Amino acid sequence: MKGPEALERLAAHLSGELGRSPHTVRGYLADLRSLVAHLDEHGHELADLDVPLIRAWLSRARASGASRSTIARRVAAVRALTRYLHREGILPVDPGPRLAPPTQRRSLPTVLDEEQAAEALAAVDPETPVELRRHAIVELLYATGIRVAELCALDLADLDRTRDTVRVLGKGDKERTVPVGGPALDAVEAWTRRGRPHLVGHGSANALFLGARGGRLGVRQAREDVHTHLREAGLDGAPHGLRHSAATHLLNGGADLRSVQEFLGHASPRSTQIYTHVSVDRLRDAYSQAHPRA
Repeated sequence: MKGPEALERLAAHLSGELGRSPHTVRGYLADLRSLVAHLDEHGHELADLDVPLIRAWLSRARASGASRSTIARRVAAVRALTRYLHREGILPVDPGPRLAPPTQRRSLPTVLDEEQAAEALAAVDPETPVELRRHAIVELLYATGIRVAELCALDLADLDRTRDTVRVLGKGDKERTVPVGGPALDAVEAWTRRGRPHLVGHGSANALFLGARGGRLGVRQAREDVHTHLREAGLDGAPHGLRHSAATHLLNGGADLRSVQEFLGHASPRSTQIYTHVSVDRLRDAYSQAHPRA
């Protein structure tokens, strides 16, 4: 099986059978085209794939200055490929399990403090449809801690005002219900009542947030909305920073780690533990007040 045909079949397998997101599939294919080119350059085919060949390809990427996250993504991509080729009988042995991704340096998340978050949300008085959308997006991201892609996938029916919740479809098509505070609900209602009708088009369907052409709002534009809103408030920040801030402020307010894990939709508590560093000040205060030898 030639490289392009194998990658085309792998893409169908990843998206169809495994349910991987289009973003993940595109990223894997970009990496694997580089692998196929590397094999061609050295007179090899996919059927020749083994650990030394793969490591030589990864080493070239490292020598070119690829980051740890890029190498980790390449390892994940090639593992998916070798697993598929082994399943199809093209590789007698799957070399993928012998490839270890580089150890990731987990950076501490950048967060807004509670005063900055309040400034960001009170900074503007939205009037135009785009301003109403921006305000609703920032309020909802901070109130719920959902990811930008999850926000863009929301439909009108996902917001439940009777229960003050939003239904979210997260990674791996896992659904969760997240509570929403009153200010965010009010901002979304203002958007749906005064902003959304001005952008409705043939492609709107039931999407909660719409772009300029009336279709479902894209992730890139949603990110730009957040950057613009925060910039106008005199703050530096990104959409994921609002997610970090939501988790941080929950922990600082006394929420337990398990609840925050469910709130964020993390499959493992290890992903949530990165936020615990931000609660050191609260812990220190509690220690000073409660410990007899403080």
